[in-house]
Amino acid sequence: MENNHFIIARTLHVIAVVLWIGGVAFVTTILIPAIRNSQSAENRLNLFEVLEGKFSFQAKLTTLVTGLSGFYMLHIMNTWSSMQWWVYLMIFIWSVFSVVLFLLEPLFLHKWFHRQAKINDERTFLVLQVMHIVLLSISLIAIFSGVAGVHGLFY
Repeated sequence: MENNHFIIARTLHVIAVVLWIGGVAFVTTILIPAIRNSQSAENRLNLFEVLEGKFSFQAKLTTLVTGLSGFYMLHIMNTWSSMQWWVYLMIFIWSVFSVVLFLLEPLFLHKWFHRQAKINDERTFLVLQVMHIVLLSISLIAIFSGVAGVHGLFY
């Protein structure tokens, strides 16, 4: 029975990561560049707010499922003391996104972004895109490392 729970946890983990990082990839490579190329500053901010607001729920839910399933698997395998470097990388990127999504964004990032976009929307959206590129890059490295590590590449 415990093996079935582990399989379900791993399956949920993979689905959540696909939706979460896939969404980040879409926002980074499609949405933000398209918004940066739109005509008016007012339209950019409004469009981003609408679309980002819809993705925010998905990002929070999938980040939560990723964390719960990941920590459950570490607990079941009892590998806390023997974690590989790539597990730390996965936990790091999950922690960064969790802090941003659940703490920084609601507390001040949302208001800060609005203020900055009204002052200089071109620069603000550029900074936003660069931040997303960095986070997406680290996320993809973590995914590559995690999959390769699980399959024995780093042993």
